[in-house]
Amino acid sequence: MKRYEKREWKESMKITMDFNNMMSEVIGDEQGISKASIDQLSDRLKEAAQAMKDKRKAGKMDFRDLPYNQKDIVKDLIDTANKIKDRFDAFVVLGIGGSALGPIAVQQALNHMHYNELSKEDRGGYPRLYVVDNVDPERMDALFDVIDIEKTAFNVITKSGSTSETMSQFLIIQDMLKTKLGDKYQDHIIATTDAENGNLIKIAKQEGFKTFFIPRGVGGRFSELTPVGLLPAAVCGIDIEELLAGAAYADELSSVDNVYENMAYMAATLQYLAMKAGKNISVMMPYADSLKYMADWYAQLWAESLGKRYDLEGKEVFVGQTPVKALGVTDQHSQVQLYTEGPFDKVVTFLGVGEYRKTMEIARGYEDIPAVSFLGGHTLNELIHAEQAATEYALLKAKRLNRTITLPVVNAFTIGQLLYLLEVETAFAGELLNIDAFDQPGVEEGKNATYALLGRPGYEEKKQELDSRPKKKEEYII
Repeated sequence: MKRYEKREWKESMKITMDFNNMMSEVIGDEQGISKASIDQLSDRLKEAAQAMKDKRKAGKMDFRDLPYNQKDIVKDLIDTANKIKDRFDAFVVLGIGGSALGPIAVQQALNHMHYNELSKEDRGGYPRLYVVDNVDPERMDALFDVIDIEKTAFNVITKSGSTSETMSQFLIIQDMLKTKLGDKYQDHIIATTDAENGNLIKIAKQEGFKTFFIPRGVGGRFSELTPVGLLPAAVCGIDIEELLAGAAYADELSSVDNVYENMAYMAATLQYLAMKAGKNISVMMPYADSLKYMADWYAQLWAESLGKRYDLEGKEVFVGQTPVKALGVTDQHSQVQLYTEGPFDKVVTFLGVGEYRKTMEIARGYEDIPAVSFLGGHTLNELIHAEQAATEYALLKAKRLNRTITLPVVNAFTIGQLLYLLEVETAFAGELLNIDAFDQPGVEEGKNATYALLGRPGYEEKKQELDSRPKKKEEYII
């Protein structure tokens, strides 16, 4: 029996959320949220919980079924990952948005902090991982200085196959591989895309690429627990079955209607009330380098899901909360001054770790300098925990809303749990705001303008619109 199949072990790995410092009883009536204000939302919360169930049943919340419906896919993913391990020295993800942020976050969380710099033996024989999530030509060119494309597998990820950034990268890679390898180049490319629609599936079938599919009802920012994230994780030796088991446990925890028993629902409720009170900035501040890129992943999830002009009735509402990423303790020395003494417009979420996977002792020395010697005999573990507690106290004293989400330890189970809980929090917040948390019309406008500027057929009218925009005045360019 695997550890994640044991009830006692799963419960010992339960993520917790301490929201004392969100409440008026602790932080004061002027800035805090009262229990009464939560209870006054009772009917709205029940409606939102029912809407979550109805949408899931109707197939409009397919990300919630991912922990259960991918058994055969996971087998194929693991088999493919083993073949890649045997053949290639590097694995490159070509993707952007959720196709990149999720794989980066999970890799940082679960593998060695300097994974790519380890010898192949110390990596357990697994290939190095690179995620190319931008089209900066200098960055793209630099990739070829550190990989041998003849010993590299490329994972092209785009549901539509019309993502300009990803497809431009693909065209560059395809041309290079063809030049080097001829007809054998197809063995170096894996496509992750829609099963039926879009340009990439057409190309994959035409070229004979190995293909994995993104479920139709799962958008990019909710796709980390699909082959989008599972394949890169498996290729680097991460236990994707445990990752999904953690998500399944989180689904169990977030299926309770009572917000006082449901961490994801309570998290969303508090953020909703905070937004209503003008707290329009959400800071995520992990106190572990392993969780650093969880803040980047969460930023897209929160911003793209909740930043909406219209509600479900078509009324202009202009809702949303701006996500900001920070890192403890690094950003105690760059951002915390603003958080403690700046505007009362933020909610700070600390991501904490109960037990770090390593212990580092601080050596004794300079006994004649008390301001230095007091550190000796302690550990970095004690220091970072103290720094987190001290920052939390500083915000409490300044009456700034903050909450703490704690992972007992960082492993595949707790990371799967965290990803899923934050996704459910986001979906529930969308219900409370009465908006569609799963579309992104604001992103599409920028995409369409890019297509028009580069001459994509069918975008001539958009090109005319762009050409008629106000000309820039020289007097405003210094």
